[in-house]
Amino acid sequence: MLAMFIIAGEIMFWVLVLGGLVCRYIFQKKKLGAFFLWSTPIVDLVILLVTIVDLRNGGTANFVHGLAAIYIGVTFVFGKSMIDWADKRFAHRYNNGPEPQKPPKYGKTHAKKERKQWIQHLFAWMIGCGLLSILIWVTGDESRTSQLMYTISLWTIILVIDFLISFSYTIWPRENKKEI
Repeated sequence: MLAMFIIAGEIMFWVLVLGGLVCRYIFQKKKLGAFFLWSTPIVDLVILLVTIVDLRNGGTANFVHGLAAIYIGVTFVFGKSMIDWADKRFAHRYNNGPEPQKPPKYGKTHAKKERKQWIQHLFAWMIGCGLLSILIWVTGDESRTSQLMYTISLWTIILVIDFLISFSYTIWPRENKKEI
C-alpha cells in the first residue's frame, strides 16, 4: 500500500507541475499556475506523514519506507531545478520563450556542472538520511528498522561513487572528440 502511495505521490508531483505550467502558459492564468507549482511540497509532506503513521502502527520498515525518505530528499533539493527545466521548455513551446540551453558536455564548464550536481546530491542525501534517522527514532524498534539503516548505507555508497565520478571530470575533463 505504501509503495502505491509513493508512486501516486510521484504522479501527483508531475500532475501539479504540468497543471501549473498549462495554467501559466496555455490558459494565461499565472496565479493559478503558481498555486499548483507551490503545492508540490505538500505531496512530500503527505508521503512523510503516511510513512510515519505506517511505522508507528507496527509496520516493519522495508525498501519502500526508505524510498519515501529518498524521494523527499531528492524532490526537496532537485524539485526546483526539475520544475525550472520543464518551465523553460513550456515557455519556449507555448509562449515564444528563448530556446533552452543545453548543458555543457565538455571541459571545465562540464566539470563545474558535475561538481554542483554532486553537492546537490549531498544535500539530498543529508535530508533523506536525516528523515531515515527520524523514522528509526520514531519507530523505536531496531528489529523493525534495520532496512532503513541498510538504505542509509547503500545511499552512502552511491554518494561516494557519484563523488568519484563527478570530481573525476575536474582532474580529467571530458574532451570534445570533434575538436581534436
